[in-house]
Amino acid sequence: MAMASFAKRKALLLSRNLCNSSEVLRYSFSLSSFSRTFSSGSEENDVVVIGGGPGGYVAAIKAAQLGLKTTCIEKRGALGGTCLNVGCIPSKALLHSSHMYHEAKHAFANHGVKFSQLEVDLPAMLAQKDKAVSNLTRGIEGLFKKNKVTYVKGYGKFISPSEVSVDTIEGENTVVKGKNIIIATGSDVKSLPGVTIDEKKIVSSTGALSLSEIPKKLVVIGAGYIGLEMGSVWGRLGSEVTVVEFASDIVPSMDGEIRKQFQRSLEKQKMKFMLKTKVVGVDTSGEGVKLTLEPAAGGEQTTLEADVVLVSAGRTPFTSGLGLEKIGVETDKVGRITVNERFATSVPGVFAIGDVIPGPMLAHKAEEDGVACVEFIAGKEGHVDYDLVPGVVYTHPEVASVGKTEEQVKTLGVEYRVGKFPFMANSRAKAIDNAEGLVKIIAEKESDKILGVHIMSPNAGELIHEAVLALQYGASSEDIARTCHAHPTMSEALKEAAMATYDKPIHI
Repeated sequence: MAMASFAKRKALLLSRNLCNSSEVLRYSFSLSSFSRTFSSGSEENDVVVIGGGPGGYVAAIKAAQLGLKTTCIEKRGALGGTCLNVGCIPSKALLHSSHMYHEAKHAFANHGVKFSQLEVDLPAMLAQKDKAVSNLTRGIEGLFKKNKVTYVKGYGKFISPSEVSVDTIEGENTVVKGKNIIIATGSDVKSLPGVTIDEKKIVSSTGALSLSEIPKKLVVIGAGYIGLEMGSVWGRLGSEVTVVEFASDIVPSMDGEIRKQFQRSLEKQKMKFMLKTKVVGVDTSGEGVKLTLEPAAGGEQTTLEADVVLVSAGRTPFTSGLGLEKIGVETDKVGRITVNERFATSVPGVFAIGDVIPGPMLAHKAEEDGVACVEFIAGKEGHVDYDLVPGVVYTHPEVASVGKTEEQVKTLGVEYRVGKFPFMANSRAKAIDNAEGLVKIIAEKESDKILGVHIMSPNAGELIHEAVLALQYGASSEDIARTCHAHPTMSEALKEAAMATYDKPIHI
């Protein structure tokens, strides 16, 4: 492709075109019935946020930064929500710690590092995880003080569209008034019929973060992000892990080619999979747990025993007990709050963000919702594109994706090209002896515009953001290929995959 066309296209990228996605939330508007007039020194807040998770606390800080009097209500008594307290942060701490142990056991000798004895100190590992969580939650409280956000610890529910009754953790009750109220209450663990979570033998993702000992046999129900990550933690530490999944594939939203390689990688790590299988019975009367299983389509039943069973069948919006019915906030059949492009609910002055509304149930999506929502409330412009929210599975190797999968592109009937580059041909990956995985880029055939990028590699979650930016600005594969990448780095695999999409890679 000629350099002239490259330069022309590069110039065009200076003007964003974000209107192609049906789910782009980009609107400018003047203050209307959806956002009430702001206060000036009265006790009433300009913005009240119910929920102090990634969406809620970010919304509260952003609102305060925009000059709005803001209060955040959080029932947990610690900011950060599920993600920080019992989700993405503690799980990443354990993923890292368990990976270090696994590397010490299986890889250090290849690098000339030898020792006579290696053991797991589980209490110390859990203490490190708790320390990370504690430091980060205190950090958010510090940000609230810095930005003058009022923090109320307690359970809030609506008594009117502009009033929230809060039962505080001190046992008192107070009413918080707000001209604009944002619901950011997140989500909860989805239960399975007939499976009672006791956080001892049968645990949720929360319980799986604090097991008192390493189970000999762990069964994970659900082959999604959380189940595979927590299965990886305990598998690295010595558990025999079996994953039971009702669907025919693990992580069904993942690009099919990447998924197959990913599953093979996990199987090499001795993780077992029982796909197209459902749990029809649970017996906890003995020392462990006995599961009764049968094929998803019906058939002969089998049993599977475990010391611990992790239920990881997804999450459900936390919208009950908030008084939504009392004020007329509409929800759909699965409990998600119905909002418009400005995050406004059916009730003027009441907004919703994050896991309680449609879209990916991800912390970074909730953060973007929170910023955009308060920008709309303040009369500014907000923007979130749900098509460009990256997803990452933090196993080893990691899998990170943004944009369309090859299956989705085929369904759309778009002519496309695929460029792939294996990390086996990447010099940095070979140098550190960690070369499993690949980069896959999907681009429209005629225009060369990138449609999707999928990476399986160590630190794929860090590499994916170059692709997110490329899709955000409508870049082509040639744009990435002609961008200088430092050598030797893992990111060079993106450059080579881009070259493979429209031309030929150099190093394979």
